[in-house]
Amino acid sequence: MKQWIQHFRKQMWVRMTTAICSLILFFLACEAASYGLIYWIRLKSDLLPTAEWVQLLVTQLLTFAIMSCVATPIAFVAKRKSGNVFGTLISTINSVSKGDFTVKIAYHKHFEDEQFLDLVESINHMTAQLNELETLRQEFISNVSHEIQSPLTSIRGFARALQDPDLPIDMRVHYLGIIETESVRLSKLSENLLKLTSLESKHHPFQPKPYRLDLQLKTTILACEPQWREKNIEVEAELTEHTVLADEEMMSQVWINLIHNSIKFTPQGGTIHVNLSQAGKETVVRITDTGIGMDTESQQHIFERFYKADKSRNRDLGGNGLGLSIVKRIIDLHEGSIAVHSTLGVGTAFHITLPPKPNPRKEKEITVE
Repeated sequence: MKQWIQHFRKQMWVRMTTAICSLILFFLACEAASYGLIYWIRLKSDLLPTAEWVQLLVTQLLTFAIMSCVATPIAFVAKRKSGNVFGTLISTINSVSKGDFTVKIAYHKHFEDEQFLDLVESINHMTAQLNELETLRQEFISNVSHEIQSPLTSIRGFARALQDPDLPIDMRVHYLGIIETESVRLSKLSENLLKLTSLESKHHPFQPKPYRLDLQLKTTILACEPQWREKNIEVEAELTEHTVLADEEMMSQVWINLIHNSIKFTPQGGTIHVNLSQAGKETVVRITDTGIGMDTESQQHIFERFYKADKSRNRDLGGNGLGLSIVKRIIDLHEGSIAVHSTLGVGTAFHITLPPKPNPRKEKEITVE
């Protein structure tokens, strides 16, 4: 941005110098033309007075008359050109202000000026970005509505069925269990939405401090023991003693989500491996499983909100497609990175890298000198 401003200033001075020189040359040319015209009239007739001051006055008046005759059509053409340019720009900006982000300024011969081209490209880029954000917003609303509507439909249907006085007690208990499960799903969805919204705001507390990451991973694995023991999953951990500077509460959510995700999609008798190591100054955590895996397309979208690689399987397991979005946001806040490598039917590996010292929320500053 700073370089662009400096470039603009240089261009402005060049334009001003060119304009001043052009005006001086234009005035001299018109004055020369007036002298030539007066000289020609003198040769043809004796109508002009001989007094020097009168000749000077006539010359100046004729100079301004020639300037007016030449400048008027030029100014008209220039005004029409600039009017077309600014009219197009204003019309586009008005459309954007009304919520139409699909507009795009087409190339026109009047945009040959470099500054106009830069402005047109900036506006087109802005509208493209806004249109993408609007599409994401609409998809988000649609996904939220669908995720909320589905359990509400189940709750309403089974609640109506429970009104039947002849319903057997075992069916009544079964229906109540389904209602409770769907209620938990709604509660979890609401909790994740609030958490994700908070993480994306600038006011979410971020309190990095040094702590033992190996102990945190061990605690998380032990806390999930009932889930992986129930599926007879073997969990292997290689955790070297390591201290990291990070927000302990946030990172705890990362490991819970990733390990729960591995347990969820790993079949009976599978294996989950958690490895903690150090690469230079960076901390590396790798969580692999022998689960169902993902195809290439799913890996490209797995961190998007509400994305589900297998929608039917996720619904059966109670997922809402927000867990990995939360993980990605927390890692981003720590200025780390997370990558996924997966093979369908073989397993999935999540590779997390954390910097030695996070510096979140760097504000972009524009300095004008």
